[in-house]
Amino acid sequence: MTIKSQTFEEPLALEMGGVLENPTVAYTTYGTLNQDKDNTILVCHALTANSEVHDWWSGLFGAGRVIDPNDNFVICINNLGSPYGSSSPKSLNTSGERFGLNFPSYTIRDTAALHIKLLRHMGIARLKLLMGGSCGGNIAQEISLTLGDQLEEMIILCCSASETPWVISIHESQRIVLRMDPTFVRNDGLAAQAGLKGARAFALPFYRSHPSFKIRQSEEDNNKLDDFKASSYVRYQGEKFVKRYDAHCYYKQLNSLDTHNISRGRSSLQGALSLVKARTLCIGFSTDVLIPVVEQKILAEHIPNATYAEIETQFGHDAFLIETNLIQTTINNWRNNNVRNR
Repeated sequence: MTIKSQTFEEPLALEMGGVLENPTVAYTTYGTLNQDKDNTILVCHALTANSEVHDWWSGLFGAGRVIDPNDNFVICINNLGSPYGSSSPKSLNTSGERFGLNFPSYTIRDTAALHIKLLRHMGIARLKLLMGGSCGGNIAQEISLTLGDQLEEMIILCCSASETPWVISIHESQRIVLRMDPTFVRNDGLAAQAGLKGARAFALPFYRSHPSFKIRQSEEDNNKLDDFKASSYVRYQGEKFVKRYDAHCYYKQLNSLDTHNISRGRSSLQGALSLVKARTLCIGFSTDVLIPVVEQKILAEHIPNATYAEIETQFGHDAFLIETNLIQTTINNWRNNNVRNR
């Protein structure tokens, strides 16, 4: 495993009209790039993850698994706006001050463009596999349209062709919580910590499901009147998030997620998805209330060489990080079917 960082001399023109001078991208690589540079697996991470895919997707990483660094060159690139090394509100501007809320507005498409910029810098024109869940699946869709027939396989999980009004409303509710913290306007790493805790706690039930909370957070004492397990759980998750994240990064990332729409500037949603050339697997999770399976079915319906697979689970949206054994089995079955049908 190698953790690296690349700063580009040329600016990155952003879709919303801004410019990011000297953009920096952090990334992690595993394995060896072969002589033909055609054994690359690119993993796009979710909203608040980092480039260390071996850590947060350990069940899919390793010998004989879908993300196998023994026979492949695996790369995971930290998203634009993330606090884990790529250009973000934590970065310093040309005056040597933290960007904070003045970090330029950017889109999912800009994040995809920065991914592609790094690949081209490394001399990688073709991908063996492109994979991402949730926000990572959105980024993967944009990358797939740029790569065209230079992408062999794509696996996208619990994502949609465009951000839905339902999800945008959840994001705006989180932003309201962040803005209500009077320290939100401070330009330092301690800004809006209470707001960040509240915003993350608010979102948590949407990442899980009614069954998972009932199983794991139900009370054994039927006479209990306060200090419920569910309350303690969301408080704990909010506190844990504050220790590892940045409020301004989170705010800008939520804004970026809302911009995801594969049809923007293209003929239509159907027309855009029809341009995907890769063999594609779209995986949905039965209890996902954040990005329900209807959205993955739309993707599979309009991507020409796509298959839809649904995994039964109690863990809602976060199942893409939890149900790794079922995900691996689903991918194996899909690949075996492709081989038999050739």
